Order: sequence, then structure tokens, then C-alpha cells
Amino acid sequence: MENICGYLMKYTNLVTGWQYRFFVLNNDAGLLEYFVNEQSRYLKPRGTLQLAGAVISPSDEDSHTFTVNAASGEQYKLRATDAKERQHWVSRLQICTQHHTEAIGKNNPPLKSRSFSLASQGSINSPGLQRRPSQNTVSFFNVGHHRLPTGKRGPILQPDHLVDVREMMSQAEGQQRDLIRSIECLPVSGHLTSLDQDLLMLKATSMATMNCLNDCFHILQLQHASQQKGSLPAGTTISWLEPKISLSNHFKNGAAQNFPAEINKPASVREEQSIAEPCQLTREPEEVNPDEELEDLCDDKEDDLGGVEEQRSVILHLLSQLKLGMDLTRVVLPTFILEKRSLLEMYADFMSHPDLFIAITNGSSPEERMIRFVEYYLTSFHEGRKGAIAKKPYNPIIGETFHCSWRMPKSEVATDGGSNISGHSTSEQITLSKDLEGQAESDYYTVKFVAEQVSHHPPVSGFYAECVERKMCVNAHVWTKSKFLGMSIGVTMAGEGLLSLLEHEEEYTFSLPCAYARSILTVPWVELGGKVNINCAKTGYSASINFHTKPFYGGKLHRVTGEVKQNTTNTVVCRVQGEWNSVLEFTYSNGETKYVDLTKLSVTRKRVRPIEKQGPFESRRLWQHVTESLRDGDIDKATEHKRALEERQRNEERLRAETETPWCTKYFIKEGDGWVYHKPLWRAVSAVQTQQMDAN
Repeated sequence: MENICGYLMKYTNLVTGWQYRFFVLNNDAGLLEYFVNEQSRYLKPRGTLQLAGAVISPSDEDSHTFTVNAASGEQYKLRATDAKERQHWVSRLQICTQHHTEAIGKNNPPLKSRSFSLASQGSINSPGLQRRPSQNTVSFFNVGHHRLPTGKRGPILQPDHLVDVREMMSQAEGQQRDLIRSIECLPVSGHLTSLDQDLLMLKATSMATMNCLNDCFHILQLQHASQQKGSLPAGTTISWLEPKISLSNHFKNGAAQNFPAEINKPASVREEQSIAEPCQLTREPEEVNPDEELEDLCDDKEDDLGGVEEQRSVILHLLSQLKLGMDLTRVVLPTFILEKRSLLEMYADFMSHPDLFIAITNGSSPEERMIRFVEYYLTSFHEGRKGAIAKKPYNPIIGETFHCSWRMPKSEVATDGGSNISGHSTSEQITLSKDLEGQAESDYYTVKFVAEQVSHHPPVSGFYAECVERKMCVNAHVWTKSKFLGMSIGVTMAGEGLLSLLEHEEEYTFSLPCAYARSILTVPWVELGGKVNINCAKTGYSASINFHTKPFYGGKLHRVTGEVKQNTTNTVVCRVQGEWNSVLEFTYSNGETKYVDLTKLSVTRKRVRPIEKQGPFESRRLWQHVTESLRDGDIDKATEHKRALEERQRNEERLRAETETPWCTKYFIKEGDGWVYHKPLWRAVSAVQTQQMDAN
């Protein structure tokens, strides 16, 4: 194979961006080298990647970009001049990579035929192996076999037996950690390296084995609890011996983490683990007074890769354990990829243009109201994302809630023909809500928002927003389902929303698009995809909106198209096209065109109660220590706080399963397949109208 060389663009970082560099593929040595320019190719290269064990991946950003991910964790993001040149480089790199990867396999026999001991290789750096030199894996798993004689069925498992099993599993976990340390202490070159394929497989299988054993132990706990359930004294509760192991225990560059004993944990962590069972706290709905809420000054933009670049080897380690199409709902993801907000707060940020939301009901005709709703809908996603980098919001724990509100000056809300005020009397509006007493002459509208995590498995969130003055509200439930798609992660937002314009007695049903995190090994970015529909059965108007994912060759990013039509006549009354995070173009049936630049659209800051006034299960108070640690760049401390919350949720879930106690939601009630706010505005309006009819 002959060497190839040429200029490619190399991505350095967000500041420097793309730079032309001269690359040389050295087939004989299995190296990809680069230089500042062609003239310096005979000097020392600026950078070198070993291709043995590397992964060469064409990017789905465009038809020119591809990545080279070395086995060491180092990564190059490169861009050719066109699709043909990219294919040429990718093909040659893949051939070279395969050749040298196979050569390593031939030159390194399987571990079982080697004459040296892995334990002796790592004994210096592995105190655990020095403490237990005679205790190997085989001897460990033979311990306790005398308890169950052959041909006899074992007696009911006694509590002390569970303690013995827990002790033995703790020893096994220690041995597995020692094994990982021993492998990672090996040199990166030589006869036996830390990148040896057999050793990497051993690391993965040992971790999978321990997770499987912990699952089995959990089953034994449940079985024992079930057998003892009838004989427990009144008031007795099960104290679970220890939570299951989580993948995140191993997510510090593949090394095991030693967590301090309970007494050494920060007070904030002990507080997170000791909060009482939610159903034992007050589950009565709380009416949040908007006057207690203050304008939110927090501005956590996610434009910094931060730990993502530093921990690329951790991401590679995670990806190596996933399969295409795998459901990620129960996969514990590393902390450094998290946004500094909960998913419930992200739903609230979709309401950051309350002026457009309120203006929907001011439309003078069903056609105009549908078009205004489409305009609001398409402008909501841009602000819902915090920056260009794709990071993941916190997974809400069951019972978590988020409250906020917006105040919108009436003069800034679009009207039709000056009809800013509805035809309903002031007295009727005051009857609808006690909150309006003393505010009849207010110069602003108030939009209130509440969200609750109503289910953990499957993860379902409910959220509700209302503007009492304009007699409009929206109720929605969303079930998020994540799947691994290779170099991308797809998130399906199943569920349905309902917008009610009570002044016009109209209801609009709508769905949400899918979201994709692309290029997760380089600079991750968000793309929306799929078809959504908006329908109003009463008026016969509907909208069909397509979020287009970028094709492999050519095409634009973030493209969206749609049309609004009258179903009875099948007449299209408005067409829309553009990018959902940039500029949208609306073309009406009369030939007029309207442009909306989302980057220049004013954003109204939400109002949130200070953390000290929030309940223990409100999002910002619940996740405050994780958020603070992420802001400080302390990933280890953020991981510890996050794990404390997750362990508490798992323990509570097990206790509810053992006691057969159903979960009690606070603000939402399950109706059919959906979840509905317990006091929706349409019920209050209906009650007022009934009272007025009775009075007349």
C-alpha cells in the first residue's frame, strides 16, 4: 500500500476553529501524521495518531467531514474539500487501520497461553491484590457452595445469609476494581499493554458480570422480603442492604472510584439521601403566588464543551458497551455531559415568548388563530435549547416539580384591530381566579407554569400553563424514549398537548418532534426531525410541519417546512419554510410574506421563587448541589450529588414495590393514556358559566 498525503482542514477548538494542515498516511508504520504545511513534512510532525484499533467515521454533519478516533482516546476531526475526497481518505484510512489491527492480533496470543501473571504485573500499584494474594476469582466463587448440598433444595434464605452474600459480593467488587487498576497501570507499549484487546474485553466482561450479580442479589432481596412480609411486626420496614452498582461508578476514565464512607460524605449529600419518602411529605397541591417569584437572572448557556473534550475516552468506553437501537432509558450517563437544568425546566423554557403565546387568542378569525399558533410553536424550540452544544438536562426524579411564571406588558402583545380586551366582564374574570383580585387594572398579563414528573418507568412528564386574563391554557404530557443510533442519540418525545382557547371554545391538539444529538464524539449538536400535526376539530383548520434532518450529501441544517390548510376545502392558507433556530418565512394566501428572525426575537425572562422558598422536590432546590458543582467545574462532586439523588429514588421505588404502595402524584391526574392538570382553567370557566346560568 502506498502512502497518501494532502491538505485537509482540522478542527482545533471552538476558539481557533478549522485550520488547513498537511496530512500524511504512513501505511507501513500505521500512522496518520500532520504538519503545518507541505514544506515542513520532512520535519517533526505536529501530531501523530496510531491507527491500530482506531475507528474511522464519516460525520453526519455534512458530506465533507469525518473523524479519526484512536484507541488511545485521541481524536481528529477533519474536513475534505468535497465528498469524493472524503471517501478517498476514509477508505484508505480504514484499510490501513484494519491491516494494523489484525497484525496486532496475530502477534499477541490469547491471555490463557501467556506465561506471566497479571497480578504480579500490577501488584506494586494495587494494594488490593497485596491484601488478598491467595484469593483468586475461582476460589471466591467456590466460597459458600457447601451451603447448598447437591440434590437438596436450599432452605428459605435467612437474613444472615444475605449479609454473607453481600460481604462476598463486596469482596468481588474490590477484586474487580483491583483488576481494572492493574490493567490500567500497564504501559501503553510493549509486550503487554493496557490497550490489549483481550484485556479490554476482560474489563468489559468483569463489569457486566458484577452488574449481573447485583441484579441477582436484588432479586434475592425482593424474594426474601416477599417471604417475610406476612410475619413482620406492624410498622416494620425493610432496610435495603445496599443499592445496585451503577455504570457511573466506573466513569472516571475507566478507573474505579473509591467513595467515602457515609460519615465522610458532605452534609448536602447526606441531606439528599435522607429526604423522606415523597408520599410521606405533603402531596397536597401548592398554589404558588406569582408575587413571590423573582425575575430569573440565571443564564447558563451551554456553549462550552468543558469536560466533553477532556473525557472523550470515557465516551468511547460508554459507546463500546452500547448496541444499535438500544434503549438508553436505564443507562446511567456520565455527569459531564449534563446541562445545568432539569428536563422540567427545559419544558418551561419553551414558553419564553409569552407575547406570541397570548397573541394566539387575539386572532380575529379561526384561520389567523391557527397561523398564530404555528408561529408560536415554531419559535419555541430555539430558546428551549441553551446554546449550540448538545448536552442533556437532568432526568427528573419521580415527584419532582417546577414552577415559574411570566409577566407580559399588555402593550407588547399583538392584537387584531385593537381588540386587546375580551368581551367578558371584569367581574367574571375575577370570579375565575382569586389571584386577579386587585389586579383588574394591571398593565400586564401573567402566564403561570407548573410541571411534574408523574412516572419514572416509563419517564413521563406533565406540564401545564395558563393565562387566566385571556382565558387560555395548555396541557401536555411527554414520554421521552432515547435510543443509541451509532454516532448519534435519538430521543422520541411521545405524547400529546392540548391548547384551549376558552374565549373561542376552540381546542388545538399537537405533538412534538424527535430530537437527535449528532456527532457525539466530536462537537455534539442538536437536530430536530419528524412530522408533527396541529389540529382544531371545531374550526376544521390543521397544520402539518416537517422538521427535516440533514441528508448525508448536501442539504441544509435545521430546515423546517409546513403548511396550514382548511380541511373542508383542502385550501392551503399559509406556507412556512426556513430554519427553526434562525429565520422563518411565512407566505400567506393573499401573497404577503412575513419573516421572523429568531435570533433577534425578544425573550421574556421567567420568574422563579428563590431556592430557599422552594419545596424539597422543586427542581432547582433538588438539583442545586449538582448545578453548583457543574458551575465550579467539579465533576466528581457533581457525580456524587447526582448519585445520591438516584440512589434515594431507587430505594424508594423498591420500598413501594415491596409494600405495594402506589405512587401519589401532586398536580396531575391520569385520564386514559394521558395526564391532566388537577385544576385546569377550562373546568373553572365551565363552573362559572354554570353558576351564571343558575343565577339567571
